[in-house]
Amino acid sequence: MRVLVVEDDQEIAAALRTGLEDVGYDVHIVRDGERAIRLLSRAKFSVVLLDLMLPGADGFKVCQRMRESGDTTPVLMLTARDALKDRVTGLDTGADDYLAKPFEFEELLARIRALLRRELAAKSAIVQVDDLVVDTAQRRVERAGQHIHLTPREYDLLAALAMRSSRVLTREIIQQIVWNADDTSSNTVDAHMRNLRKKIDSAFSKKLIHTIYGVGYILKSEA
Repeated sequence: MRVLVVEDDQEIAAALRTGLEDVGYDVHIVRDGERAIRLLSRAKFSVVLLDLMLPGADGFKVCQRMRESGDTTPVLMLTARDALKDRVTGLDTGADDYLAKPFEFEELLARIRALLRRELAAKSAIVQVDDLVVDTAQRRVERAGQHIHLTPREYDLLAALAMRSSRVLTREIIQQIVWNADDTSSNTVDAHMRNLRKKIDSAFSKKLIHTIYGVGYILKSEA
């Protein structure tokens, strides 16, 4: 899961990188608004953490340019300015959420998880990977036309993979998305993944759930 941090304060940027990488995010740092605009025009990210006061172009301008270009990547504004007018302006320019500095890192992670869940819900109701069909509106799963019964947790795990098919999800990211990092571990993720694989892949010659050893899991059609 790629996160773009647009922050000109080197100490804050370094702390964000360390904390986010520790829970499995792939972090890219940019310290200038204009550079952020150029990068966003050619690269995709899962979430943008956007400081308001930036050299080059401020956070309002960066967010505005993103939305004008059709970029719908979730944006969480991080700023020391907490006046109502600034919050309203940030949301009006297209930001999805607003967090005033100083903040607790756990709250930041919770806001990121909420944005990722919101993005997941906003996607198309039908996701298809090869002969696997996931109906996110009905929470219904079929493979080769056969209905597959999943527990609620197994469904959430499959949906997280399906909505990001062909992208590797680390165990830590899966914990954040599916379990909200509450009272779980990488062993819990692995155990649920084994159960999910039995239901999704065991009866079929073509496997769709793949382990990237030392990293995590990916849902994709075999080449």
